[in-house]
Amino acid sequence: MWRQHPRVRAFLYAFRGIGWLIRQEVHARVHLTATLVVIVVAFWLRIPFRDWVPLFLAMGLVWAAEALNSALETALDVLHPAQHPGIARAKDMAAGGVLLAVFAAVLVGLWILGPPLWTRLVP
Repeated sequence: MWRQHPRVRAFLYAFRGIGWLIRQEVHARVHLTATLVVIVVAFWLRIPFRDWVPLFLAMGLVWAAEALNSALETALDVLHPAQHPGIARAKDMAAGGVLLAVFAAVLVGLWILGPPLWTRLVP
């Protein structure tokens, strides 16, 4: 059966992880909402194909950072459930990485969507 192939199973595990991310992490749902808003606005503004590439790269960066942050937090909580200053630092740095990715994505979004949105909304 095709589900028994190791490569197929790897993809199924990855999709399962994305599902867990969206179901379990509040911030992932915030990212999902922002992603959908950006896509709808970009379609509404009829953004050219060349401008979709940086938008998708920026959104992908945020999603990857959030997934890695959540995975690190989950693993650290299992390995060391008690409070520990080193673990708190690691979690804070991982969360900071997500925040940096979000800042970069917002800048890309403003750069690409800002001018056409301004033209459309301000007569």
